[in-house]
Amino acid sequence: MLSNRSVAPAIDLIPNLKPPYRSLDFHRILVLTITFFAYASFHASRKPPSIVKSVLGPTIPVNSSTIVLNSTSIESDLTSNGTGWAPFNGPDGTQLLGELDLAFLSAYSVGMYFAGHIGDRIDLRLFLVVCGLVQSIGWPCVVAIVGNWFGRARRGLIMGIWNSHTSVGNIVGSVIASGILELGWGWSFVVPGALVILVGILVFLFLVVSPFDIGFGNSGSEIQLNAEVSPVEKLEITDSEEAVLLDDGHSDSTAAIGSDSMAAIGSDSMAAIGFVEACKLPGVAPFAVCLFFSKLVAYTFLYWLPFYIRHTAVAGVHLSHKTAGILSTIFDIGGVCGGILAGYMSDLIDARAVTSITFLVLSVPALVLYRAFGGISTITNACLMFLSGLLVNGPYSLIATAVAADLGTQSSIGGNSRALATVTAIIDGTGSVGAALGPLMAGYLSRFGWNLVFFVLILSIFFAALCLVRLARTEIKEKLDEGRWFSNTQTSPTVV
Repeated sequence: MLSNRSVAPAIDLIPNLKPPYRSLDFHRILVLTITFFAYASFHASRKPPSIVKSVLGPTIPVNSSTIVLNSTSIESDLTSNGTGWAPFNGPDGTQLLGELDLAFLSAYSVGMYFAGHIGDRIDLRLFLVVCGLVQSIGWPCVVAIVGNWFGRARRGLIMGIWNSHTSVGNIVGSVIASGILELGWGWSFVVPGALVILVGILVFLFLVVSPFDIGFGNSGSEIQLNAEVSPVEKLEITDSEEAVLLDDGHSDSTAAIGSDSMAAIGSDSMAAIGFVEACKLPGVAPFAVCLFFSKLVAYTFLYWLPFYIRHTAVAGVHLSHKTAGILSTIFDIGGVCGGILAGYMSDLIDARAVTSITFLVLSVPALVLYRAFGGISTITNACLMFLSGLLVNGPYSLIATAVAADLGTQSSIGGNSRALATVTAIIDGTGSVGAALGPLMAGYLSRFGWNLVFFVLILSIFFAALCLVRLARTEIKEKLDEGRWFSNTQTSPTVV
């Protein structure tokens, strides 16, 4: 057995949710939906610190050349603008706000490493519920769960769409926090927190961790073995994750073959691998370091973009707290499109590293343009912000989802999905270290001007791309030698 898991209570209480009343595709969609809402709620609860920064932190002088746009009441906005909250409204306010981000994100990044190691060994559904209290648990869990139900065939596109939950959560969190900011900045934290509790209940009741848990692929279930497949073919199928509910060309009965064969394999091959062993897997280290720099950039925008918009004149006008918070969601809208586009492109050309480098290189001029021309008008600011979000979040989304899932089930470990959460945690944990340092850096450097902050972000993008040069070169050489690019027949992405 893979683990001693309990079935989601609602599945036991409502028989119509089980096979044969509900198909494999139904449960795949259900898993995608629940995990989407779960992680969207996590990101919604992380957004308030960036929204309240402009209320807590140092203020901007209101004079003839800096006019505050009216969101609901100019008077109330000017009143809050003149007070702030100690100690964040002092000369070192931005530095202290950066340290506040570090307090959360450093704990998050450290917890990420342990979360993946534990997640490969216990019930992921219950572990994900606990994530409402300890958020670092969440990412390894949701990626591992989705990895149990989906495989390499269209993983880039599927996970690109699914990973939009981060941007959707950021948008929801921004809108909620900005909308109730006038009631007091504390409410900006309470309401998203209540949302996490509600989603946690949904996860506990309905989330099915693996198709094995409800009878898909188990012998003796309503899904029968295909008698036309020989024992030799069964063994060959088990060498690929695509045999287990992954290949669109296979029927549910083929999935049963893969699962029965996997159940027959010895416990050693399905044992969760160790942390050090996972670090040594091909491709894990370069992608992890790349995500360190990529996530540093993404999270700097996540935590500081509303503050930047509030303190940077757009067409000679300083926007209100609420307007700046809502406008910042355009970056996340671009992130949704970027994640989907990166996933689709990586599936099309069958090259994750090449796709990531392409987005990283293009994001450099996008950030330069946003910094240089974002203040011309609101429309120009919004368009350049959308483009920046698309290019910055594209590789971050791809590496954190499809790449991590590929590396966690690669052929060197026999497609063992028990390594998935650990590998995901290593990659995203390393990325989260960068995510912790990015906002801290912005808090310190913004005192010397935002040009310096953008320079460091561009430098980070350069190092992120540099990490993948060798992998991208290998991918290009393989595809050109084999003539596989843009052909109708796609194979599993090569991990070097």
